[in-house]
Amino acid sequence: MIICDNLVKIYKTTDLEVVALQGLDLTVEAGEIMAIIGNSGSGKSTLLNMLGGLDRPSAGTLFVDDKDLLKFNDQALVKYKRETVGFVWQNNARNLIPYLTAQENVEMPMIFTGKAKRERAKELLEMVGLTQRRNNKLGQLSGGEQQRVAIAIALANNPKLLLADEPTGAVDTKTAQQILDVFREFNRTYGVTIVIVTHDRQLSRKVDRVVAIRDGRTSSEFIRRRYADEIAELNRPMEEEPLDMETHDELAVLDRSGRLQIPREYLNALGLKEKNKIKVELDGERIILMHPDEASGN
Repeated sequence: MIICDNLVKIYKTTDLEVVALQGLDLTVEAGEIMAIIGNSGSGKSTLLNMLGGLDRPSAGTLFVDDKDLLKFNDQALVKYKRETVGFVWQNNARNLIPYLTAQENVEMPMIFTGKAKRERAKELLEMVGLTQRRNNKLGQLSGGEQQRVAIAIALANNPKLLLADEPTGAVDTKTAQQILDVFREFNRTYGVTIVIVTHDRQLSRKVDRVVAIRDGRTSSEFIRRRYADEIAELNRPMEEEPLDMETHDELAVLDRSGRLQIPREYLNALGLKEKNKIKVELDGERIILMHPDEASGN
């Protein structure tokens, strides 16, 4: 569904140049539910904006659903945003029109495509558990209900890709679980690919794959292990303590130049700082990284 190859994004002002992405590589399979994590300023929201056609890359390759987004003109971008991708934002003000009912909000995106909107809106609101609230205006809905309306809106035109920016950031743990259940239901029913930017580690435990971004590059991936009791972990309420097991295997990402981003906590444990040298040895089928002093026996 998504191929990012050496993706670069540079923001320029009169006297300042900021490199938000510097050679990011990423592949997302069709039908996958994936989370993107990273500190503020790591480039994850920049990536989401480019996947959604809201911003253009400065260099590199970006394909979504076999479409080359770097070659899109403005008209093609509008078509792409209407038909291929849906958005869910943390801030409901970006998703919802306050003076409309829940159903009217869901119908709104379909006006521009000429699709039969009333029955489709009812179907989506039923799937997010809001059939009885469809005629309520937004001020009569809780924050979690508003976010579920936003998910229904994002899926109104049957997008192949759903992008969610901190969708559980403004709700409590129970509501966050409900929102994640809605994502999984749409994924199973329609096969929609879902990419979620989140700081919520509990949420990231429950997706197929987690990609960590650091300094504008993909630094590591967490691939879900396939245990017999995985279903128990997926269905465990998020407010409960995590099961005494890791749900994912962590893989560091090696780029085409052989560069490896080592987690900061590992470098801190060795007492290494930026631009320090590190000893690298090949030991059979393993590559060993050591502090230079340790390697020399000091």
